[in-house]
Amino acid sequence: MQKINLQKTQISLQKFDFSTLFIDNLGWNHPTTTRDFHHAHPIAELSILTVFEIVSEKIPERAERTHIYQKLSEYCPENILIFTDKHTKCVWYWMTSNKIRTQEYFRGQSGALFISKLSALFIDFSELNDSGHLPLVTLSGKLKEALDVEKVTKKFYQDFQEQHVAFLAYIQGISDESDRRWYASIILNRLMFIWFLQKKGFLDGGNMNYLPDKLRQHQGDFYQKFLKNLFFDGFATPQDQRSPEIQALLGDIRYLNGGLFLQHPLEERYDINIDDSAFDGLFQLFTHYSWSLNDTPGEDDDEINPDILGYIFEKYINQKQFGAYYTCTEITHYLCQQTIHQLILHRINVLQSSEFESVSELLMSLDVNLCHDLLHKVLPELNLLD
Repeated sequence: MQKINLQKTQISLQKFDFSTLFIDNLGWNHPTTTRDFHHAHPIAELSILTVFEIVSEKIPERAERTHIYQKLSEYCPENILIFTDKHTKCVWYWMTSNKIRTQEYFRGQSGALFISKLSALFIDFSELNDSGHLPLVTLSGKLKEALDVEKVTKKFYQDFQEQHVAFLAYIQGISDESDRRWYASIILNRLMFIWFLQKKGFLDGGNMNYLPDKLRQHQGDFYQKFLKNLFFDGFATPQDQRSPEIQALLGDIRYLNGGLFLQHPLEERYDINIDDSAFDGLFQLFTHYSWSLNDTPGEDDDEINPDILGYIFEKYINQKQFGAYYTCTEITHYLCQQTIHQLILHRINVLQSSEFESVSELLMSLDVNLCHDLLHKVLPELNLLD
């Protein structure tokens, strides 16, 4: 099965070249008509859905965008509108699940967050029917996965709690209720972390649908034959130590030198199995949200990001029996200020015969090149750089 080319898609998005993005990168068709409707130019289509681009010096306000959408819907009931000034900003506008959805993209963003959504709109030849068209039900599913997503609120944590309770019923082989709840937390935290890697394009050559694809491929034995190998022989084992069979099973998976994927005492104590249905529900929950590294210039993203993962980990991992504790960013930032920052300042003050009181003051006062040279003299002495 083909995969989206992340680099080319990113370039098209950053260039505001939406026609290339849809046709060359996502595999959509050229529009069957080039006729403009209310200054909206068709740039791509798929089945009954048409993508229009509306270029203007100033992007219309919400009320005007809604008016244009309503007018266009008289000719093309199913559509995606891209309002853009072609220089600094674009606003994507569509109707899904009876709700108006919008997505903004600004020049200078990496586009990683947006591409994680758009990857669901990628079309592979194997998905087309005998007539060379995409079935309407498949298209609807793709639109829902790509565009009908929730922003992060407390709802995600509430949904996660509910999924944790539901997941318990599918765990077999653990008789003790406390241990079963404990193991559900372990599995959910592992899978949430893997989903985050997946949506960043870090798994198997950029496959942003890695876990659902593998679930379909291994129906009936997903946990036993795939997940356990992914955990212990994939993420927990260096690539040069994996067998050819494991390599073929998992694909291109990086080694993660950490404790999350080492075999847990519960996995040594019990003969565990988990029914496939447990993962259907969990993956559906994850699909309803966007997963991101900070992608908004100058401010924090408001979708699933490392802080949200940390919040979940803090709630579920901070128990004595886990032997592991999550340290929030505020504490790690304070520790760095009181240790690493002070070491750097002390050494530079000695070298420069200066009296800088903070790293911020240091960076504001020093010439950029001189600052660069000093830091590369100091950091190796402190064993902070290789």
